[in-house]
Amino acid sequence: MAIEQETERQDTVRMLKLVVFLLIVAGAGLVGFAYLGDLTPQQTEVRIPVDLNGS
Repeated sequence: MAIEQETERQDTVRMLKLVVFLLIVAGAGLVGFAYLGDLTPQQTEVRIPVDLNGS
């Protein structure tokens, strides 16, 4: 019974390490994308005539 509990504990620690590792990798990917990703919109000039009824 003690061996089963030790195995469960090792599995839990292993899964926790995996989750922490994946969170670190995801955070690094997000930061890298924020710095290196080009998300600037293309700017174009738009001219629309406005018809004013008062003039």
